[in-house]
Amino acid sequence: MAHAGDLDAVMAVMTADFLSQNSAGRMLSRALDDVGVGFVPVIDHVTIRTMDIDRRAEEFIALGYTYDETIHYADWYAKVFRRGGYPALFVDQAYSDDRGKTSIIPRWVEKFGDQVFHHVAVRVEDIEQAILKLKAKGVVFAGEIVGARGGALRQIFTAPEMVDGQPFSVLELAERHQGYQGFLPPQADSLMRSTMRGM
Repeated sequence: MAHAGDLDAVMAVMTADFLSQNSAGRMLSRALDDVGVGFVPVIDHVTIRTMDIDRRAEEFIALGYTYDETIHYADWYAKVFRRGGYPALFVDQAYSDDRGKTSIIPRWVEKFGDQVFHHVAVRVEDIEQAILKLKAKGVVFAGEIVGARGGALRQIFTAPEMVDGQPFSVLELAERHQGYQGFLPPQADSLMRSTMRGM
């Protein structure tokens, strides 16, 4: 098994790449750097889109991540991988049969590949306050908060960065309670679709 330093290097490169291409993430990173916190400590989870979850996850498994769960949706599914001390890794793909024909994932992967984060989620204490503060700095959100007030998990995506007219990366805000570390299928599907509205 690889050393944690190897995983740190992979995560640093992929996070830097994400931040270089995502204005909301970059703005938040600068603000966190200004107060000495930094961006990495607030990352809740990272997401990679791919055509083959198991193949893409091999790199991270070799670096100490282990499989945790599979979550199913109408036209796509995801596997979650975890390693203590690191953000959860959420890797998603369209179903390879007829169910996957309506998924937005294959088109995204064909355009951007599977070596970049589709999104990085940051943990916030109060999602409404975070939205207000970020909107005041010009950040636009893709939809509404998903998850009930007082529930275990509440989330929202920023509007996607556009590359060649196609939605690319988003920043996610995640508010968690009651020690909940999982993912809620209806919410994740709603978030994914929120970035496609109006396109």
